[in-house]
Order: sequence, then structure tokens, then C-alpha cells
Amino acid sequence: MKELVGQFELAWALAELHLSALTEDDFLWEPADLVWTVRPDASGVWWPDWSDAEPDPIPVPTIGWLTWHITWWWSVTLAHLDGEAVPDRTEVSWPGGAAVVDRIRELADRWRATLVGLDATDLQAAAAFPWGPDSGRTVADTVLWLHVELTKNVAEIGQLRLLRAVSH
Repeated sequence: MKELVGQFELAWALAELHLSALTEDDFLWEPADLVWTVRPDASGVWWPDWSDAEPDPIPVPTIGWLTWHITWWWSVTLAHLDGEAVPDRTEVSWPGGAAVVDRIRELADRWRATLVGLDATDLQAAAAFPWGPDSGRTVADTVLWLHVELTKNVAEIGQLRLLRAVSH
């Protein structure tokens, strides 16, 4: 378990590096003509662009979309592991720039507590998410997947942040 916590802390250090440097203008910056972003509805609630079929070409995500994506899959993963009701994608809105960073930090704290609470038996238990019920995957597989997904999304955020900084 110590190794999984250590792996998470390494990924989280990268996350904090980029999350702490974001400005409000970074979240909705569109780096290309074709993007997925977050947009407010008539009541002011922000929702992500989405397609159930993989678009071709794939839109470039904004930092706003990526931060929404992190809150969605992390919330879903924690709900699966904790035996809670799993939120549907359409139920997870984007709370805004500073608020989404706070939300991601809350999810990180909750994840850290979850990791510390896992024992060897827990890690070998069957886990359907994100692969499906007959995948043969374990909670350990889910933990490792989450760390990779976090690292990937945060690297994308960092790259967009750096590109925006040099484009002005």
C-alpha cells in the first residue's frame, strides 16, 4: 500500500505544480479551431462538450474541459470503490476555475484517505470500473489506472498552460 500512496503522491506533485499556476483566463483558452470546452446553460451551470461516439478528428480539450473530466472520473471511481451511488456524466457540472481546483484538491484528499485505508485483501477484490463487470480486474488495477489517468490529464493541462503562456 505504501508504494501506491507514493505513486499517487508523485502524480499529485505534478498536479499541484500545474493547478497552482492556473489563472482564470487559462481555463477557457481555446488552442485550436476545434475544441471541447465547458459552456454555461441558460441557468449559468457549466457543462462539458461531449459525444458518445469518438469524433474524427478529436477536438482539443480546453483546461476547463480537462478539469471537468478529472472531477467526473475521480468522483465516479470513488463512488464505485466506496459503494456509493455513481453519478452519471450528465450530473457532473463544471463549478468554475478556482472552484474546480478546490474540488480536485478535495478529491485528492479523499483519494489519499481511500488509499491509506486499503489493505491487501481490498486490493485483490474484483473491480468493474472502468473496464466492465467481467474484466477480471481488481481494485489494485483501478488504483493504478487512476494514477495514470491523473498523470495524463495533468500533463495535458500543463502543456496547454505552457502553450497559452508563450502565445501571448
